Amino acid sequence: MPDAVRRYLRAHTAGDLAGAAAPFTPDATVTDDGGTHQGLSAITDWLGRTSTEYTYTATLVGAEREGDDRCTVPQHLEGDFPGGTVELHYRFPLDQGLISRLDIAP
Repeated sequence: MPDAVRRYLRAHTAGDLAGAAAPFTPDATVTDDGGTHQGLSAITDWLGRTSTEYTYTATLVGAEREGDDRCTVPQHLEGDFPGGTVELHYRFPLDQGLISRLDIAP
């Protein structure tokens, strides 16, 4: 797993918003739950909302490296969100070692 992805996942799990945003490029984009968040300020806001909206646990299912500049990380989430469980794929394209985009979808 690329270092930037590992740093993002570790910080996000720990609730460290600044640490979770740090591995993104300044103009990165996150797509999650029908919304798109462009730039570090919007990504930091998104991280803050997602960390307080629901209580959940995320279990890393695996990681697939697709060359030097792409990684997909499947995770199993359980929590108090509608449906209670979901399998999500976190897709990370990288640019010069940083996350340029994060797409989260089933």
